[in-house]
Amino acid sequence: MRAGPKALPPATKLPRMRAQTPSSRVVSFCRRFLTHVKGPHAGRPFVLARWQVNGIVRPLFDTLLPDGRRQYRECYVTMPRKNGKSTLGAALALYLLYADGEPGAEIVSAAADTDQARIVFDVARSMVEASGPLKDMTQVYQRELVVPATGSRYRVISAEAGTKHGMNLSGAIVDELHVWDARELYDVLSTSFGARSQPLMAVLTTAGDDEHGICAEVHRRAELVRDGVIENSILLPVIYAAPEEADWQDEAVWRACNPALGSFRFLEEMREKAREAKEIQARESSFRRLYLNQWGAEAAIRWIPLPAWDACRADPPAPRRERVYLGVDLSATTDLTALIVLRPDQDGGMTILASEFWCPEKNMDARARKDRVPYPLWAEQGYLKPTPGNSVDYSYVEARIHALMGEHDVVEVAFDPWNARDAMARLQRDNVPIVAVPQTMANLTSASKTLETLVLQRKLRHDGHPIMRFCVRNVLPDVDGNGNMKPSKKESPERIDGVSALVTALARAIVDEGGSVYERRGLRDL
Repeated sequence: MRAGPKALPPATKLPRMRAQTPSSRVVSFCRRFLTHVKGPHAGRPFVLARWQVNGIVRPLFDTLLPDGRRQYRECYVTMPRKNGKSTLGAALALYLLYADGEPGAEIVSAAADTDQARIVFDVARSMVEASGPLKDMTQVYQRELVVPATGSRYRVISAEAGTKHGMNLSGAIVDELHVWDARELYDVLSTSFGARSQPLMAVLTTAGDDEHGICAEVHRRAELVRDGVIENSILLPVIYAAPEEADWQDEAVWRACNPALGSFRFLEEMREKAREAKEIQARESSFRRLYLNQWGAEAAIRWIPLPAWDACRADPPAPRRERVYLGVDLSATTDLTALIVLRPDQDGGMTILASEFWCPEKNMDARARKDRVPYPLWAEQGYLKPTPGNSVDYSYVEARIHALMGEHDVVEVAFDPWNARDAMARLQRDNVPIVAVPQTMANLTSASKTLETLVLQRKLRHDGHPIMRFCVRNVLPDVDGNGNMKPSKKESPERIDGVSALVTALARAIVDEGGSVYERRGLRDL
């Protein structure tokens, strides 16, 4: 049963706010009508920090469609703890409730359980109670704010309370998504905005350690949008996190991913937690996740840093006949199949002349949803070649290899032999110089370490192919006790077929760096 309301408000609207842009209207609303309710700034006007305005509010509210509505319907904000997510979430919820101009606005604070959902709501309720104009307009309940003059309300819901079908939301503040055990409420929320002109779902969370949960899925999608791997015009990703290769003890790294550090985020507390993490190794992962916003222990063992890979991008050379090695990863019949054309360069580097990918045409949309990658878009853009049916038709790959034999001086075609023996035998009969490269530590360590060195020294040139970049982003190394390594399909969270094909080609190319010429004797095992 709800507690009774405070006195019925006589006010019907807010005092006029003179603002030139939607974002300045948000800033003005916060400064004029909201105050801090906790900590050393309690009672002071809530003035948005510069980083909050420039990094979140301005792009979110000032990016407009031609008809003047907001472009972004979802904003994913992830940052380390104690950077003001709850206060920001409360301010956004109240702006949507009072000042967004949405008739009958319906806003929810959603979290894994009711107590968590009330964290943001309770801050918002305290802000309303501390504001004369807002308090006069509002009926205040324990778990709900109601604005009778506009028919608007803001309330608390949680994943533990079952589904919430039938909602007609204009806004949702999703708090700490990383602790949600199930995805059902998130899916319901994301489909509850269809009748609204410019709805907004704001996800505010710290990194988690469940790589298979709904938050990991949403986070990966946001990273892909941020990095330009996929297009999503309605999602604004705002990610404050330390790079995977960063020194976790470097205070400059802390400052880069903790935007509130030095204002309401205290440096000395971070220093103390870092000292504990250094002394007690088991606490390092927790420090990385909570204070640097890195996802779980795997954040420390990603293999090839994307910034280093991106720095290797170069304009493709003019087409001409080259001396090249081909690497092929046929993978499973329903997965991506990859082919890499690799040219050794005179300076000791390597150039990827072509990265080519195939997938089954049937059920491509379903696999795109399952894998959370835009196969149809990549196909439309020419980066991915669908083959008829529900499995990859290897004849298309074989035909492409034959074509490349005519275009280049192909020294060898290196295959991962798993699931590829029939295709390799057919190519062997046509005198294609096939070499089987089983994916073992012994066969791939030298190539894997060479790939590392080439990337870090910017001696691996590539054209920025988005699917290849997607594979690089996903790959984790399999490292044994002796320091041997190879790409790990088992541990990597998503597809890495392009990297597997590249390492396979590199395994053969580096053998020939001295200039020896291979005997072309058909099918051989490495």
